[in-house]
Amino acid sequence: MRVDELFASARFREIVRFIVVGGGCFVVDYGLLYAFTEACGIPYLWSSGLSFTISVLVNYWLCLTYVFRGAGRQSGRQKALFFGSSLAGLVLNQVCMYLFVDLCGIYYMIAKLFATAIVTLWNYVMKRRAIQG
Repeated sequence: MRVDELFASARFREIVRFIVVGGGCFVVDYGLLYAFTEACGIPYLWSSGLSFTISVLVNYWLCLTYVFRGAGRQSGRQKALFFGSSLAGLVLNQVCMYLFVDLCGIYYMIAKLFATAIVTLWNYVMKRRAIQG
């Protein structure tokens, strides 16, 4: 495939949309993590889980309506795969946060950046499979 064909391909545009939506959901997740922890006084691991969960719900809606066009109605199996992969992503996120913050001593907002990088690849692969069937 030539470079111009790659950039014109539907898959490339889908990946770009996924990155844009993921970036927006990261801002939601990151901002809520800070707000819940600093403004509300919620411990960082609880804040991290809550902010991640909210961002997953936003991400699901945007993936259905914007990223994976033509996904249409989701079967129960597809929804279970999507949310199951999100639950696994949450567990991975929480483990990373704990390891980076409690064991490595990294500030929780910096640790979130590392955790997000690790979870991002997982999310794309699993959510694409869940939505596309």
